[in-house]
Amino acid sequence: MKNIQQYLTKFTPWKRSFFTGRTILFITIFAVVGFGALQIPVTQLVGSGAKFTVFDAFAPLTGAFIGSVPGVIAVLLMNFANFLFHGAQVQDIGTFIRFFPVLFAVLYFAKKSRLSLIVPLLAIVIFVAHPIGRSVWYFSLFWTIPIIAYFFRDRFLLARALGATFSAHAVGGASWIWAFALPAAAWNSLIPIVIAERLLFALGIAASYIALNNLLYALEQKQILKLGFHLDHKYLLPWKLA
Repeated sequence: MKNIQQYLTKFTPWKRSFFTGRTILFITIFAVVGFGALQIPVTQLVGSGAKFTVFDAFAPLTGAFIGSVPGVIAVLLMNFANFLFHGAQVQDIGTFIRFFPVLFAVLYFAKKSRLSLIVPLLAIVIFVAHPIGRSVWYFSLFWTIPIIAYFFRDRFLLARALGATFSAHAVGGASWIWAFALPAAAWNSLIPIVIAERLLFALGIAASYIALNNLLYALEQKQILKLGFHLDHKYLLPWKLA
């Protein structure tokens, strides 16, 4: 009984810290903004009817501001609301796969952890375990980027953003090859697309992070919004509010 009480004592502050009224408010705000971002398509996913959207550049930011778990919850809400908004239509298994890779981008961008190394390593193993994956093993080298970026993420925002977007790509790619078994030629044709697309997403994540840091700072300074979480002052622009 004593052990149970000790466990509950440890669990209760954790529960309260994640699910305060202010946290729920910001989960809702981020979910609404993310839902809007989901309506702006960028490109079609090869082999499926699913699409990449502006959401893929916005979603990873959520955990950096409101925490890993609330950020993941917000992103799940964005995706689920979008799924219902479009009539809950399941085009193929790609519809469900699209729910999960971005969650790993959220976790990567939110904080430095061993998971940031484990996820891309597992993705590489899973990809090359597939017969087609073995024939295009070099495609999985993209997923060494989150591993390399891990060691520079605290110094360079772009490294952090690249690590996040390629973490999502790793989970998606490892899932995609087993779900659709795209031929080797398709994976080869994707290489230049991935380079351009992921660089674009990384730049979008970094730019959005700086912009959102400054916007939230301005709103807090004007006493329009009380945040309840810390901003990254390293990326605040040298401007003064009247």
